[in-house]
Amino acid sequence: MATMTRAYALSPLSSPSVLRARHATSSPFPGAYTPLHLRRSFRIQIPRPGSLRVRAARTESTSVSLGFRAPYFELPEPLTGKTVKLDDFEGSPALLVMFICNHCPFVKHLKKEITKLATFYMKKGLAVVAISSNSIITHPQDGPELMAEEAKSFGYPFPYLFDESQEVARAFGAVCTPEFFLFKKDGRRPFELVYHGQFDDSRPSNNLPVTGRDLSRAIDCVLSGQKLPMDQKPSVGCSIKWHPS
Repeated sequence: MATMTRAYALSPLSSPSVLRARHATSSPFPGAYTPLHLRRSFRIQIPRPGSLRVRAARTESTSVSLGFRAPYFELPEPLTGKTVKLDDFEGSPALLVMFICNHCPFVKHLKKEITKLATFYMKKGLAVVAISSNSIITHPQDGPELMAEEAKSFGYPFPYLFDESQEVARAFGAVCTPEFFLFKKDGRRPFELVYHGQFDDSRPSNNLPVTGRDLSRAIDCVLSGQKLPMDQKPSVGCSIKWHPS
């Protein structure tokens, strides 16, 4: 496997749920990816008067078969008002679809490095798109207006799309935030999943540095035409907040 120099690059999409990808050469992100779906639910406990404690139950992403074809999506981008669709990225050799949101502490922990990584690899031809599928009934802080503010504040180089119906999340089999799906495209063939795993080993409470190692290593392999490691670690984070039934 060719050694890549650590960096990031992304190219903005013109519609809400699609990404464009180009060729990447080297990057400084070490690591290998693993398929996962993480869920995290919050329980508020009051151990004694005047003291409030919040505990989060971590959940791992569930396994999605490699080779899985990217589901079609066509979603709005709150920041620009444009619509982004899968077809917008047909000319890209690889596509990274990330399920994130505004409020999740796991996403907040990685947000700056996700932006750097995306910026670096987008310059190398990777198409990138982020999708928020959380219910705004239960979590209004993840609504489109605040999504637009978030994208502008952090300078997201990729479209940040709103999946209000949650149909796109279900089509992908997404269950947590953050969750990463890396697809490869060969010629006219549909995008096929080659990596479904974690960003790296860092978590909000383990004091490990955020490097993007696993995801960057997977992207390097895809853009250089090399095989990806099969032992992909699942992503860990908060559960997607589904609409109340």
